[in-house]
Amino acid sequence: MKTNILVTTLLCCATIVAASHAEEVGSVDTEFKWLGPDHKIVVEAFDDPKIEGITCYLSRSKKGGLKSMVGLAEETSDASLACRQVGPIRIVGEPKEGEKVFSESRSLIFKTLQVVRFFDKKRQTYIYLAYSDRVIEGSPQNAISTVPIQSWSSR
Repeated sequence: MKTNILVTTLLCCATIVAASHAEEVGSVDTEFKWLGPDHKIVVEAFDDPKIEGITCYLSRSKKGGLKSMVGLAEETSDASLACRQVGPIRIVGEPKEGEKVFSESRSLIFKTLQVVRFFDKKRQTYIYLAYSDRVIEGSPQNAISTVPIQSWSSR
């Protein structure tokens, strides 16, 4: 019993830490709940940790109700992604193909929403792919966004 409580506590903490690098921009309620928070769609922004000048905006559903309030709701695999160049591009790390740039737990355990980055060298374009996976079975639902590298001038 103590082990189950410890594991649950650690997983909840990991969920909070994983989502902490995304900044909520806004949200809209989609369904009223008498008990607990409403269902909603949340829009968050996060910067690519290794490529300065690129910001991604991610919208996703967030369940409300009692299950959500106690951390037991499993979120859907739906997500929308838009990444943009917001300043001069500057590499601050060593980007790798298929590298995870964002991750968030979508259930108590086993399900994760991830955003990974690729680079199309021929077209000089960064590609960001959002998808969710599960230990046993993932989802084919995904979203993609591209950022062509362009010169950036001070305006």
